[in-house]
Amino acid sequence: MQKVNIGIIGTGWCGGIRAEACAASPYVSELHLAEIKETRLKEVADKTKPATATTDYRTLLQNPDINSIIVSATPETVHYPMAKEALLAGKHVLLEKPISLTLAEADELIALARSKSLLFTIGYSQRFNPKFAYVKRSIADGTIGEPVSALVSRHITRNLGNKIGGRIKLSPAAMEATHDIDFVLWCFEPRRPVRVYAQLVNKIMQPTHGVPDCVWIVVTLDDGCVFTIGAGWVLPPAYPNFSSTWIEMVGSEGAIMVDDTHRDVSLNTMKRGIEFPISTMPGEKVEHVYAGPMEAETLHFLDCVARGKQPLVTPEHARMVMQVYQAADQSAEEGRPVDIVWPVAGHRRAAKTDYVSAGTTAPARNQD
Repeated sequence: MQKVNIGIIGTGWCGGIRAEACAASPYVSELHLAEIKETRLKEVADKTKPATATTDYRTLLQNPDINSIIVSATPETVHYPMAKEALLAGKHVLLEKPISLTLAEADELIALARSKSLLFTIGYSQRFNPKFAYVKRSIADGTIGEPVSALVSRHITRNLGNKIGGRIKLSPAAMEATHDIDFVLWCFEPRRPVRVYAQLVNKIMQPTHGVPDCVWIVVTLDDGCVFTIGAGWVLPPAYPNFSSTWIEMVGSEGAIMVDDTHRDVSLNTMKRGIEFPISTMPGEKVEHVYAGPMEAETLHFLDCVARGKQPLVTPEHARMVMQVYQAADQSAEEGRPVDIVWPVAGHRRAAKTDYVSAGTTAPARNQD
């Protein structure tokens, strides 16, 4: 079993969660932190007692004792360069979504990790939500038969929408629906997407942040099955960090419905009104336990590094997710379906990064 010496770049909301999970894990021999905000760095360091803490992330990459890196930094424009530097330095990498801003960048990271035999995975934490995992199992064990169609509706609050929309001009397709595209494609694998049609709504966030309010996406798979995903970030701000998700998965032998709207625990106070605690997408610490999927995802990565196992989310799958949400953005902009072209069946078995969009899928629209 390999010793895990891990560095975390970015200790904001998600990075802080991951830092605490790493600090408590018996897999981790050394924890190292990098964060440009000194007050936040001190706050997380006081909780986790790292071996080192620095404001320069390259210090972690230059440390030969560190064998693994978690990139939790924002804005999302830093994901590709930081992940590339970490892989070049010979570190295993867990990278928060998105994998990059362009398919070419994603391909470069995938090829680099493969060439160096390094673990490289993307933070699609909803796979570690027990309700989502139950849907996947119901398909894998044949309980509902072959999946036929799916619907996922996800909404987060305007507070988070303002935060995300204020730092980068990525759409709800790239920043929110991406979790559910990943999840549904995981459920439907090995089927692959071949056509995407989407519509955006621009009523609230466009004047202030230049981003849509929500997106609805219809994806057709190569066997004719269809799934629909809706995602938005304009729920009223009275629900801090509130995330509401509804899932319908219909199969040939049954169906499964999942209520992940987090309405089962409500708190009502004179000062703040109604709140829904334990309702964030990453989850949160509740005294001696952790409620949510991000801790489990972090521990899974540590286990993979320690045991030399392939993480659940492959970068190739994350690239396919990117193709879908970029196609959704293009479809909404042009008002037409966008096709995704794959290698012809029966020809040379393509490497996982060989699939192309044949010029139909636009590059990332937001690289500023």
